[in-house]
Amino acid sequence: MGDARWPRIAGLRVVGSWPETGYSRPPRPVSRGARLTGMGAALLVMGGIVAIVVALASQLHAPQPKASAAGTVATAGHGPSLQRSLPVSMSIPAIGVNSTLLHLGLNADGSVQVPSLVTSASKAAWYKYSATPGQIGASVIEGHVDSTHGPAVFFRLGALNPGDLINVRLADGVTAVFKVTGVRQYTKSDFPAKEIYGTTDFAALRLITCGGVFDYATGHYLSSTVVFASLVSSRPA
Repeated sequence: MGDARWPRIAGLRVVGSWPETGYSRPPRPVSRGARLTGMGAALLVMGGIVAIVVALASQLHAPQPKASAAGTVATAGHGPSLQRSLPVSMSIPAIGVNSTLLHLGLNADGSVQVPSLVTSASKAAWYKYSATPGQIGASVIEGHVDSTHGPAVFFRLGALNPGDLINVRLADGVTAVFKVTGVRQYTKSDFPAKEIYGTTDFAALRLITCGGVFDYATGHYLSSTVVFASLVSSRPA
């Protein structure tokens, strides 16, 4: 999310331990009961290994934007617009997203706040220092791609395509309808913050989440997925 630092929010970490290298002591005679106990322990270890393999194999990976979905970041002309009204919730039918919207600002270090991974991974957040959805300007909504428990609110954001619709319900009861114009991925080191958070002469919407490769060394994703959309219509209260 822009210059904000994203905490570790993906993947299953598996920690295994093995004996130190070297030779073990010669075995001593054991009773039948001890043998059965040893066999049970071995089965438990094997069962644990199988569980780990199954868990690793079943990990889900968020879809990444296709090259054909890059589209455009702006629309020609000014288009429709709405009066200022705070966003309440959003839906994205194409990827099954339905979320109430948090209102978040900046951290003490100037980075953009993100929803709590513990309590709000399933919720998206409107950046409260951006335009409200439907106003002339860029309105920014952010969300996690996943959490330690699995997919989060924007897990499938990278699967969107130009033409897909995004609905944002506002406090005045109006629903702003946006059409996706492009879906792109940027490395965190080359994130175009001015282009995404900057002013526009039309009612723009940007959706942001993490994407690309997860760097286990730093505990961060290396890229961001950004959806560009513009207001096309609205539904009255």
